Amino acid sequence: MTELWSDLLACLELRTADADLTFEGANQSLGYHRLFGGQLLAQFVRAASLACPDKRVKSVHALFARAGRTDEPVRYEVTRHHEGATFATLGIVARQSPGAMATASVSLHAPEDGPDHQTAFRLPAVPGEEHSVDLDLLPWETRAVTDLDTPKAESPEYDLWMRTPAVAPELAPALTAYATDLSLIGTALRQIEGVGQQDANKVFTSAVTAHTVRFHRPFRTDSWLLLRQHSPLVAHGRCYGRGDVLTEEGSLVASYAQEALLRFKDTKN
Repeated sequence: MTELWSDLLACLELRTADADLTFEGANQSLGYHRLFGGQLLAQFVRAASLACPDKRVKSVHALFARAGRTDEPVRYEVTRHHEGATFATLGIVARQSPGAMATASVSLHAPEDGPDHQTAFRLPAVPGEEHSVDLDLLPWETRAVTDLDTPKAESPEYDLWMRTPAVAPELAPALTAYATDLSLIGTALRQIEGVGQQDANKVFTSAVTAHTVRFHRPFRTDSWLLLRQHSPLVAHGRCYGRGDVLTEEGSLVASYAQEALLRFKDTKN
């Protein structure tokens, strides 16, 4: 088990703080000047799960107001707007001493029986080990047959297969939310010739401003999952991307969408 994996799991073990429905989470040791948004998304999911343990997170919509500091734990202040027998709605504020860094609206749902139908997805086989990729912040197996960074303009689509080490299934939503935050900006950049994620802070400035994840079914992350994503728009200093999370058998288990600042230093782009 890698150090980054152990570090991430430790961040998901939120502690009960001094106030009702308030939790505190440690930060990843990444050596960055600010917190990774995926960490906040994962901790939002965990805070909601702890606040309503008899229900599953159905959706989380996060807005990022300011960069988080790496040298101070994050407090998650949960407000229960409504909780019934099957649904619950929460508001969560992620806070450090300078103030609120991010907020989330979270919906939860108790398991129910009912019809189960979905559109059929045609999925390729999981790529072989020769297609392994290193995406830095994902401390588990990842494979892709196309490059996220490409020197020429390509279709703004990216398929990423991932599989974590063995882990408790209740952590799957948080780990998946974490993963969905990493490569949508890179997917948007694929359509722009000569620019890739490695050009951040040199050719462009980027920062996620809003991120939504919806969970459709229970699933595990220690079996192969496909993150199939597409970015239909780069405009007005922003980019937009969306994706689906599918099992190897084609079951749709989650969907996500993201808006981000994408400001080029050369306005011609």
